[in-house]
Amino acid sequence: MPTLTQPLTDEMLAHFDERAPVYDRENRFFQEDFDELRASGYLDVALPTEMGGAGLDLLEVNRLQRRLAYHAPATALAVNMHVYWVGMAADLGRRGAPGGDWILEHAAGGDVLAAGHSEAGNDIPLLLSSATAERGDGGWHVTGHKIFGSLSPVWTYLGLHALDTSDPAGPRVVHGFLHRDTPGYHIEDTWDVLGMRATASQDTVLDRAFIPDADVLMVCPAGFAGAGPVQVTLFAWALLGFAGVYLGTARRAYDEVVRRLPDRTSVALTRSMAHHPEVQHAVAEMRIALEAAEAHLDRVCADWATGVDHGGDWPLKIVACKHDVVSRAWSVVDTALDVSGGAGIFKTSRLEQLVRDARLGRMHPGNRMLTHELVGKLSLGIDPDAQPRWG
Repeated sequence: MPTLTQPLTDEMLAHFDERAPVYDRENRFFQEDFDELRASGYLDVALPTEMGGAGLDLLEVNRLQRRLAYHAPATALAVNMHVYWVGMAADLGRRGAPGGDWILEHAAGGDVLAAGHSEAGNDIPLLLSSATAERGDGGWHVTGHKIFGSLSPVWTYLGLHALDTSDPAGPRVVHGFLHRDTPGYHIEDTWDVLGMRATASQDTVLDRAFIPDADVLMVCPAGFAGAGPVQVTLFAWALLGFAGVYLGTARRAYDEVVRRLPDRTSVALTRSMAHHPEVQHAVAEMRIALEAAEAHLDRVCADWATGVDHGGDWPLKIVACKHDVVSRAWSVVDTALDVSGGAGIFKTSRLEQLVRDARLGRMHPGNRMLTHELVGKLSLGIDPDAQPRWG
């Protein structure tokens, strides 16, 4: 039986494992997985105990997510969108920072939270926006086109941001939550993609959809100048959560290949392919990458959870860790496909799906280009908001 602190049972994971290829093949949402996870209390793993949750910290949740992703990567990735809002809010409360009460109250009440931060043509999500926010009576009218909206079939509130340019000299970002019953938006069924197909990450098109002040999280300056505890805490839970999902996926790819090697043969060998020196070399490279990625992710998550004071280096550490882990994860999965031989490219192979799922990791914020820009500028003491951006 699942418990608050152990919401994943072997029986549940077996169900998820069996359904994952079906969801992928049929390109449909993981509804049965979602229902089981919700019933087990998994959506409340980061919710404080006094509000009925498990009260787990970032490291504990991250390890759970890796375990879930090992069996069902898309399920873990989509659930991360709800979990990171709740984890962010719980940490804000623990540290005495404002901004989390609304999220915790709604999560405790059973609402499902999704993220509406991705936009085509915006490579600095959360801090800038191509969506517009116009002040109205008691709230904000939001117009824009959001993409990659995981959990589209089930969210109660879509957490989003939009730009208020009423003062051109001081643009502001409005962060708020759109209720599903609000008029002025529609979901477009666009999600037919390479990997992570079960996330149902559809587009959301908003046309003056109204968010009342009661559902507004904060209004802050645009750009990195407006990045405070809310944004940094959200980055920690979201980006390190992404890293955990892809690390779990890579571990599964490694295990899928390694367990088959003793049974693979060649007419040119007297023993199995496990005794081929280049196979051993590739397995060693994969294992080394997994060990390094796990150590890096555990360390950064543990530092965050225990309140280690890295000061202004926290954004750098978060984006660097996410990039490092997903890059190593991809190298593991790519090498696993090499080692598997031709069998790995067939749709009947679980590895084929894992390759497609794992490739998306480097596209998640921050991608390779933004990560190197931020780490380079912050290391050199350059203001990321400084214009021109380069040169």
